[in-house]
Formats: sequence, C-alpha cells, structure tokens
Amino acid sequence: MRVASALGFALFAFAATTFAQDEVEIVKEREIECERKTAKGDTINVHYRGTLKETGTQFDASYDRGQPFTFTLGENRVIQGWERGLLDMCIGEKRKLIIPYSLAYGADGMPPVIPAKSDLVFETELLGIQGFNPEKQEL
Repeated sequence: MRVASALGFALFAFAATTFAQDEVEIVKEREIECERKTAKGDTINVHYRGTLKETGTQFDASYDRGQPFTFTLGENRVIQGWERGLLDMCIGEKRKLIIPYSLAYGADGMPPVIPAKSDLVFETELLGIQGFNPEKQEL
C-alpha cells in the first residue's frame, strides 16, 4: 500500500512538473481594458525585446530596428509561447512573457544565438490588430 502511495505521489509530482514546464508565465506590465482582444486568426503588430532568462542577454528586439513584428495568431509561424502569451490582449497593453524552452526553441535551441534548453523572456507591446480601429469603437 505504501509503495502504491509513493508511486502515485511520484507520478503526480512528475505530471505537475511537466505541466508547469508547458505554461507561459504572463506578467501584465500595462494592463488595459477593452472590448476587442486578440484572438486566433488576428493579424497583430507587436514590439518586443527577447532575452535569455538565465543571463538576461538580449538576443533580439524589434524596438532596436524601429519596426514592429507582424504575424497572424494561430498559424503557428511563431513560437508557442507567443501563440499562447499574446492571446486576449488589448491594443496598448504591455506584457512580459516568461517562456519555458519547451514552448520556445526546444531542447536544441537555435545556436549560436539561443543555447539548448533556454527559457526566454519577452517584453511585448501590442500596437495593433489589423482591420480593427479602437478609435471607431469608442464613437
């Protein structure tokens, strides 16, 4: 009976750890209320700064280029951490996404820029949702 209990606890602990590794931690740095939030199928414009969680080393930033990144949510053209972390976001909102490697570039990383098994941090700002004008909604 004790063996079964210990085994059950070990499996629960493993499942909890595995589940936790597959979640994006979202820190809302500038939260905004709105009626129209991002959803799958939306083409969005985002400014971002990406750093390695372990060292804080910046590896990419749209801010540095002065050009936001545009993509469509749900088309899986970006890392899964972004697909999940940028949903239900309002224009003007800023979020910090803390993304486990399993939802970023995986066990292999993207050498030499992103080492193997690197958790990432992205500072993001939603600039727009294509086809949606928030000023028209307020009228």
